[in-house]
Amino acid sequence: MRLGLALGYWGRGPDPRHLELAQEAERLGYDSVWTAESWGSDAFTPLTWIAAHTSRIRLGTAIAQMAARSPTTTAMHALTLDHLSGGRMMLGLGLSGPQVVEGWYGRPFPRSPLTATREYVDVVRQVLRREGPVEVDGRFHAHPYRGEDATGLGKPLKPITHPLRADLPILLGAEGPKNIAQTTRIADGWLPLYWSPTRTDAYEASLTDLPEDFVIAPMGRVTVCDDVAEGLLPVKAMLGFYIGGMGHAKRNFHADLMARMGYADEARRVQELFLAGRREEAVLAVPDAFADEISLVGPRGRIAERLELWRKGPVTDLLVLAPDPHTLRVLADLNS
Repeated sequence: MRLGLALGYWGRGPDPRHLELAQEAERLGYDSVWTAESWGSDAFTPLTWIAAHTSRIRLGTAIAQMAARSPTTTAMHALTLDHLSGGRMMLGLGLSGPQVVEGWYGRPFPRSPLTATREYVDVVRQVLRREGPVEVDGRFHAHPYRGEDATGLGKPLKPITHPLRADLPILLGAEGPKNIAQTTRIADGWLPLYWSPTRTDAYEASLTDLPEDFVIAPMGRVTVCDDVAEGLLPVKAMLGFYIGGMGHAKRNFHADLMARMGYADEARRVQELFLAGRREEAVLAVPDAFADEISLVGPRGRIAERLELWRKGPVTDLLVLAPDPHTLRVLADLNS
């Protein structure tokens, strides 16, 4: 199981520790470093900065939001950074949800998310292969555009720049069972939001007949500490925000996922508290058991024991949300 460093997205401003953590991860032999975006900092710019200050570690977006850019724009970002980094780029994509797509990006959330995702990946693949002009007559993505307001002057184009790699890895942040199953057919890997090594049956039906070398790379917060309950608080804060705040009461993919993992009543309660403005209560309502099984928290010995569960399953890469260089060093030592 390879290790990656997940830096996420910025909060109020850039985190001055991120570059130091990325460089330490590279020194320790971590395979990859990943950035993200929500509705603030973007995923590609920080990754480019890290690329300029590292030499070996692979660079991934986990995730870049599809609604933020047309698929050809995303492909341009990916092929550009792949060239500048010497072939280290991995493109992680996600659809996000209606609240973000319509509220932040001002675009309609696709009524058929699987079709929209499939078309998006098809366009990106065509750009990277550069076998001919990009042509897609899709329901959500059309190249050239042929809508009622089109001029009719558009023509199929292929990228001026020759991509460094036609097979640049594409990974998808899928959550629903059908979306995960499609991911195994159209992508090179899957980026689970939550992964429990003791509940792999929650995904089993979607992960049949995996292609060779298919990547499964979940994120997990790792904290070396004496007090497990205290160490779980940042995990619970993250879960409270995702389950309660990143979605609508009637449509929240993160809450649905928690429910499928055996915590339906708890997910509903967290959502109710968060949406009522009782955010601290929502965080505390997140079960310690759920936060614990999707993370690695506690003394070194406890983390070593639980890490074995992750290593025994289908996970190929653990993307570590780590607060400090010491934690990165401990995990690198335990995983060696």
